[in-house]
Amino acid sequence: MPEGGSVLDVACGRGRHTRWFHQRGLRVVAVDRSAEAIAAIGLTSERCETHVADIEGGPWPFAGRQFDAVVVTNYLWRPLIPTLLASLAPGGVLIYETFAAGHETVGKPSRPDFLLKPGELLQVCQALRTVAFEDGYEDRPTQRFVQRIAAVHEWPLGTEALTVPTARHRLS
Repeated sequence: MPEGGSVLDVACGRGRHTRWFHQRGLRVVAVDRSAEAIAAIGLTSERCETHVADIEGGPWPFAGRQFDAVVVTNYLWRPLIPTLLASLAPGGVLIYETFAAGHETVGKPSRPDFLLKPGELLQVCQALRTVAFEDGYEDRPTQRFVQRIAAVHEWPLGTEALTVPTARHRLS
C-alpha cells in the first residue's frame, strides 16, 4: 500500500479491519448496512469515512471511485463482485476471505448462496494477478471452510514505470 493510500472495507461490521488500516496511516472508507455497527467503529478522523448503506439492494455508494485496496471478509453477495473489482485502482490490491463449500458441515452460514464454490474466487479474479490463494478447512480459531485471495489489479502496460512508487508490489 502506498503511504496514505485508500482502503475500502466492505461489510465492515464493527470495524476491526477499518481500525487496523487506520492505525497504519491509511485512509479508510468503511461501509455496512448496520448503523449500530458503523457507530461502534468510533473513529473520528479525516482519514476515516463511514457509510451506512444497503449494498445488496440499493445503489453502490462509491460509483466512480477507486481504492488502493478493497477488503472483504465473511461476506458474499455475488452480484457485487464485478463492482468490487471495478473499485480497484490500477495497482490496487483485493483481499477477500469468506466461507466456502463444506462449511455447512460445521456451522453457519450453511446455504449455498453464502458459500463459495471450490476455486470460485480464483475464477472471478482471473483478470487480476493472484498473489496468494487458499481454499480449505481450518480449525482455529473455530472450525470453518474458507477461501482467501490476495490479488493485484495490474497497471496497464507501459504506465507502471511512470506512476508506481518503487516499493509498491515489486517482488524483484
